[in-house]
Amino acid sequence: MRSPRSLVAPLSILIALGAIGAAHSSEDQVRELAENFVYTSLALNPSSATSQGYHVHHGVVLDELLDDYSRKGIDRARAFYVQSRSDAIRASGAQLTPEMHADLDIIKLQCDAALLDLDKIQSYRHNPTLYVETIGNAIYNPFILNYAPESKRLLQITARIEKIPAFLETAKQNIVDAPEIWSRVAQEENEGNLRLIDGTIRAKIPADLKERYDRAAVKAIGALKSFNGFLKTDLGRHTSDWRLGAQNYATKFKLTLAIDETPQQTLADAEAKLENIRAQMKKQAVAAYPNFFGKKRPPNDLNTVVLQVLDRVAQQHATRDTYFDEAKFDLAEATRFVKDHHLLALPSRSNLQVIPTPEFMRGIYGVGGFSGAPVFEPQLGAFYWITPFTPDMTPERVESKLREYNSYGLKILTIHEAMPGHYVQFEYANRIEPKWRGALRSVFSNGPYVEGWAVYATELMIDEGYQKTPEMQLTFGKQMLRVVANTILDIKLQTMGMTDQQALDLMINDTFQEKEEAEKKLQRAKLSSCQLPTYFVGWRGWDQVRQAYQKREGSRFTVSDFHARALKQGAVPLPVLGRLLLE
Repeated sequence: MRSPRSLVAPLSILIALGAIGAAHSSEDQVRELAENFVYTSLALNPSSATSQGYHVHHGVVLDELLDDYSRKGIDRARAFYVQSRSDAIRASGAQLTPEMHADLDIIKLQCDAALLDLDKIQSYRHNPTLYVETIGNAIYNPFILNYAPESKRLLQITARIEKIPAFLETAKQNIVDAPEIWSRVAQEENEGNLRLIDGTIRAKIPADLKERYDRAAVKAIGALKSFNGFLKTDLGRHTSDWRLGAQNYATKFKLTLAIDETPQQTLADAEAKLENIRAQMKKQAVAAYPNFFGKKRPPNDLNTVVLQVLDRVAQQHATRDTYFDEAKFDLAEATRFVKDHHLLALPSRSNLQVIPTPEFMRGIYGVGGFSGAPVFEPQLGAFYWITPFTPDMTPERVESKLREYNSYGLKILTIHEAMPGHYVQFEYANRIEPKWRGALRSVFSNGPYVEGWAVYATELMIDEGYQKTPEMQLTFGKQMLRVVANTILDIKLQTMGMTDQQALDLMINDTFQEKEEAEKKLQRAKLSSCQLPTYFVGWRGWDQVRQAYQKREGSRFTVSDFHARALKQGAVPLPVLGRLLLE
């Protein structure tokens, strides 16, 4: 769910760039290009390499490094993406299978996205959350992923913590301005990094490492606090607009979504869909009205009747103390339903854990999220994040969140993030053969494929009868309004001058979201761009692919066969998925 970022590292850990040898077959060339692209890209981003299970690159231990955002590092990254793009274009001219062409398309899209960010958007010069979240991922992932004995991982974490002061000095040199909200969220997330270093990790440090860790921690904590001061004072005098603007947005939109459609065309489709869903919800609310209000006549106004019924549904929720356990219960329930209804074969591994969202990621993951198992070490496990209630939340904010994620809303969240949503999709992706293709399609997964599957999977569960009640039907309708509104918000906020109040009105009045949810979504919309439309575009794309495949298969079509075939391709762009399945 994150935007492409600059990936840079010391020259010593890069493999030589250049054209692939002519002596190899065309398929060998694509394989070597893909392997080079995956492994070098991860080496360029050591913090992500750890999370993907890639630890050593040409003899260099990546788990001890932080990403390099120096000028030389940026230039090396640019050269790598320019060369890789050129190699992919050259390789595309050969006689290749549709699978090989799909692999090359992924490489070209990723190179274009990285170069857009490096040359035009320049996140490294404007977005302080980039640096804060890089630190958080760099020290948190080796802490929770058991890829080596704990003593070794703590030593590597210490090595990374020792590099934080220099890393943040580079950040200060790079950042010329930032939107106020980006600076504020970076400060909040940075507090999570401070607690991670000074509390969570420190408590695990063995005696023989304590002296070195303490020295590193003192300097790192000082640097993190200094960086927060820099964000608050120095950068506070150099603010900028968080909006991407029409031109950059249109380019990023095309690369992120990988569809032949302009933002304006997608917006028009989303706005029409919004009205259709609202009309359907009115019919559902009128039908369910007697269940809650007896013989009282339902109001004729759409918003009034829907809100009255949704209010009764929202009252059925967990408490702040039982919220986490209820999500675990919902996960077990959804798993049984998928098995009993033979929707698809589930992963043989049981490696999913439900844990609190890491503090340094709560700026954008205000409700929950998913972190897939490492591509190269999938046995280490995946994580379904639930963002907990914090002590500073007022009773009104707590109640607002509990109403939004009521007993039915929390079930839908669990379907989306875990079962059979993101978790199942990523587990299928981790089994793709050959391994280099699986790695390419997992590390550089297409957003609409990933988010679209999770939305499609939710609709699938509801259609198959999961929690078949008026409450669930209306809650699902509300969820689909949110999916559509995400697209409208992103396009209008980033390119059409939509105000905060207009955005809140859309979410609260037109799509029936609680205030706490709407305010968190508005913040997320300002922190990211082109990610929110992936839900609607992906849902629509999955539906189109299924219809085309079902039409071709005719009486031979089974839903479980379609799911298996589509998921075994990995997260390719959905137009590419359609071609692969139909060809």
